[in-house]
Amino acid sequence: MHILLVASAFNSLTQRVHAELRDHGHTVAVELALPGSPWPETVRRHAPQLVVAPMLKTAIPEDVWTAHTCLVVHPGPVGDRGPSSLDWAIHEGVDQWGVTVLQADGEMDAGDVWACVPCRIPPVPKSELYRGEIADAALEAVLLAVERFAGGTYVPREQDAAGTADARLRPRPYLDQSVRRIDWAEDSTQDVLRKLRAADSQPGVLDVLLGGEWYLHGGHPESVLRGRPGELLATRAGAVCRATRDGAVWIPELRPRRVPGQPPTYKLPAVRALGDRLPPLPDHALPLLPEVRHRTWTDIRYREDGNVGFLSFSFPGGAMSTEQCRRLLDAYREACERPTSVLVLGGERDFFSNGIHLGVIEAADDPAAESWANINAIDDLVEAVLTTTDRLVVAAVAGNAAAGGVMLALAADEVWCRAGAVLNPHYRLMGLYGSEYWTHTLPRKVGAATAERLMSEALPVSSAGALRLGLVDRVVDCGPDAFAREVGGLAARLASLSATASRITAKKTELDRLESVTPLAGFREQELARMRRTFDDPDAPYHSLRRSFVHKERPTCTPPHLGPVQVAQTGPTPSAADVTGMAPFGVSSRPNG
Repeated sequence: MHILLVASAFNSLTQRVHAELRDHGHTVAVELALPGSPWPETVRRHAPQLVVAPMLKTAIPEDVWTAHTCLVVHPGPVGDRGPSSLDWAIHEGVDQWGVTVLQADGEMDAGDVWACVPCRIPPVPKSELYRGEIADAALEAVLLAVERFAGGTYVPREQDAAGTADARLRPRPYLDQSVRRIDWAEDSTQDVLRKLRAADSQPGVLDVLLGGEWYLHGGHPESVLRGRPGELLATRAGAVCRATRDGAVWIPELRPRRVPGQPPTYKLPAVRALGDRLPPLPDHALPLLPEVRHRTWTDIRYREDGNVGFLSFSFPGGAMSTEQCRRLLDAYREACERPTSVLVLGGERDFFSNGIHLGVIEAADDPAAESWANINAIDDLVEAVLTTTDRLVVAAVAGNAAAGGVMLALAADEVWCRAGAVLNPHYRLMGLYGSEYWTHTLPRKVGAATAERLMSEALPVSSAGALRLGLVDRVVDCGPDAFAREVGGLAARLASLSATASRITAKKTELDRLESVTPLAGFREQELARMRRTFDDPDAPYHSLRRSFVHKERPTCTPPHLGPVQVAQTGPTPSAADVTGMAPFGVSSRPNG
C-alpha cells in the first residue's frame, strides 16, 4: 500500500514505523504536522491508501479523517486518553501498560480501536521506555492494524465495547510542574526517581538550585552518599549528586529555565551547565575495575565473565562529548589489558551512540574548535577499536545509533543489534561529510554502491534491513531487558569456539596487509580535511543546522528526503535462521557469508 505518515516530528518512533513499513513492502511518505500546514491539500497531494500518525500532538482535521482512514498511535491501553499518558503511568508507578492504534474521529484518543498491544513498564526513564518497550508494542500494533486494514474485512471496536476495569484508565490532563515538583525534605529517593523518570527527557522537573531555576533531567540512585535534603554532595562524569530525605540521586543533565524573549534552552551535563555556580565538591569517580562492585550510577562500567569482557556505556541521548569519548577510550584501553579473548562494547539497553555531542559544542566559547576536538576524540576511539588485534571485539547495539555512533559499531569485528533498534548511518542532514573512518568501514560492510545510497538517502534503517544489507552481523530478537543476557550467552559461546583463536591471529595479518596497501591514517586524514573546512567556515550550513537542532527549532516545511519512498532496497526478508537462537554459531548471519 501507499501509506502517508503524519507526525509532529520525525522522532524515533516515526523513524521506526517508516523503516519497518518499508520492510513490509509498503511505499511510505512523511508529512510533518507544522503550524499552518494545509492538511487537506497535503493529504490529497499524496493520495494515500492509509494515513498513520505514529506521534502526533495535534488533532487531525475533520475533512481529513472523514475522507481517509487515519490510524493514530496512542501510548496507552484502551480507555486511556490525554497528552501525558506515559508521564502519568510512570508517575503513578504502573507496571503494566499498553499501546493502542485507534481511528481518528472528532474526539482526541476516543476513536475505534484497530489494535492494542500490552507491555510492561520497567523502572527506567520515560524516553528510554518510549524507545524500548513502548516502541516494540507500538510497532506490533501498527503492523497488525495495517494488516487488518489491508484485509478489508476487519471491523474496529468501539472503545466502550472494548471496555476496561482499570479505574486509572480515563481522560487525564497534561501533567504539569505543580504535580512534578520535588519536595526534597519530604520525598523519598524512590519518589524523587519516579518524578524524574516521568519527566525524562521532556519537560524535565523544574527546580531551584544554586540561586537559579533549572529543569532536572535524568535520575539514578546513589547507595552510599548522604547529606541534608536538597544538598549537592559530589560530582561524577559530569553529573551532580543531590541528597534526598533518605538517600541521594545522581542528576546527569540540567536545562536552565527559558527567559522570556530569549531562545529556547537546552540540556547540558550538569557540571557544565552550572559552571561557576557550582561550589567545590568532591569528584567521586569510580575505578573501571573495582574490587567490590559499586551499587551506584556511573556511565561507563566493565565486568568479566570467564573469557569475555563487557565494557558498557550509557550517555544521555546517545551523544558523546570530547570528555566522554576520552574517558571511554581510556576505559577501552584498560579493558584491552585484561586477559580476555572477546570484548563486548555497548550499552545494555537504549542508545548505542549518536556520535559527537552537538549540545556541548553549541555551548562552547568556540564551537568550531570544540567540533574539531570532539571529532578527533571519537576518531581516536574508533581507531583503537579498528586496530585491536589481540581479541575479537563485538559491538552490542541495544538501541538506536546514528552517524558516528553507527561507524563506532562498524569498527568492531561483529555487530550484534537488538531487533527494534533503528540505525541512521549518514551525516548530511547536519551538513557534515562525516568521519570516524566511515569511508573505510561502511563500504567494506555493505559495498560502495550501497554505502553511497545510504549516505545520500539519509533515511533510517531497521535492524532487519541492516541485517539484509550486511550493516550488522546478527539481530538479537528480544525485548530491551533481555538484550544484555542474550548477548552475554552469545559472547560466551563465541569465546569458546576453537575458530576464535584463529580469527584473532588473522586480525593482525589483515591489519598489516591493509596498512601496506591503504593505511587507515589516509582515510582519517581525507575525512578530517573536509570536516575541518566545514567547522572553520562560519557560513557552512552545519553551524545553523546544529543550532536549530540543539534549540529544537521547528522546520518550516517537511524535508524533501521524507517524500514518497519505495520499498526498502535491502533484499528479501531474513529467515528464522538469521536471528539469535536459530543460526548455527560460527556461521555468518549476513547474506553471502
